[in-house]
Amino acid sequence: MINVTQTFLPPIEEYTLILNRAWRNKWITNRGELLIELEAKLSDVLGVEHFFVTTNGTLPLQIAIKALGITKEIITTPFSYVATTSSIVWENCTPVFVDIEKETLTIDCSKIEAAITSDTEAILVTHVFGNPCDIEAIAVLAKKHNLKVIYDGAHCFNVQYKGQSIFNYGDVSTVSFHSTKLFHTGEGGAMFMRDKVLYDKVLYHHNFGHNGREKFHGLGINAKASELQAAMGLAVLPYMKTIIEKRKQLVEIYENVFRGLEGIQLVRFREGATRNYSYMPVIFKDEGTLLKVKKALEDKDIVPRRYFYPSLNTLDYVHSNKEMPVSESISKRILCLPLYYELKEEEVKLILSIITNTI
Repeated sequence: MINVTQTFLPPIEEYTLILNRAWRNKWITNRGELLIELEAKLSDVLGVEHFFVTTNGTLPLQIAIKALGITKEIITTPFSYVATTSSIVWENCTPVFVDIEKETLTIDCSKIEAAITSDTEAILVTHVFGNPCDIEAIAVLAKKHNLKVIYDGAHCFNVQYKGQSIFNYGDVSTVSFHSTKLFHTGEGGAMFMRDKVLYDKVLYHHNFGHNGREKFHGLGINAKASELQAAMGLAVLPYMKTIIEKRKQLVEIYENVFRGLEGIQLVRFREGATRNYSYMPVIFKDEGTLLKVKKALEDKDIVPRRYFYPSLNTLDYVHSNKEMPVSESISKRILCLPLYYELKEEEVKLILSIITNTI
């Protein structure tokens, strides 16, 4: 089977060697030696300062909403993974959807201001497939209307925008280190802040509010990463340049063919941003074509993914009656194709042959 993704696993001997340190220390969680080391190395690799690793990539969104004191409406995108919207609803806030751009698939900033009301307190939007939002436009709107900005950068490991980490923008940025992601800790994530005061507050939030062993500093929850997760991160991190380069080679094979095909749209990446080749999305002319291609691939034991689908404004628990025509259209026509380190060029060419013979 050729799946849409496959977790990169470092040699088990290397993982075990690192993990042995946790065994010797008899320290498995609560910000142990391995986690502190991973954060230091990530700080150097990513070019970030105020951040910490978490047990998954969803809790940082929820903690950010709580820490920033947001209780009412949040402008957000309908084109993202469900965690973006569910985090807003879970924190008893109201998602207010704004449609996306047809080419970048990120939120259409020209439509944000019309959606702002007296109850709007924040903008929480996604850098889709590692493709940055229009950060400058969002910053202007946030300043004008006194709004907080949270970026869901789940796909953005190693992405830079205008010479610095994508995680250095907004009040809070988050990332996922899930096993399906470019860099992973099995399960995991991280959250980033520019402001040291906010960093200290959020650090308390992610550890039950602990301020030392016997004192508490406000409300908290448990979002701590374990030493087992940190060991995986430390074992994977040295391979990142090799992983990204291999994925780039495979993406270029895909895209060189797709650019010559009628009825195929590729994502336009924002000028000034680097790419990390985290996904291989392709947009077909209509849903019928997508379904034919999906079946043709699955008949050959190749498993793509409809990602993102459906458009989040159609979820039953958001109670939205607003149509998002671009997002709804794209979500029905977009398919992510297999892309991972061990995927062979011949397998990519097989996938392309099936697609070109089907559309």
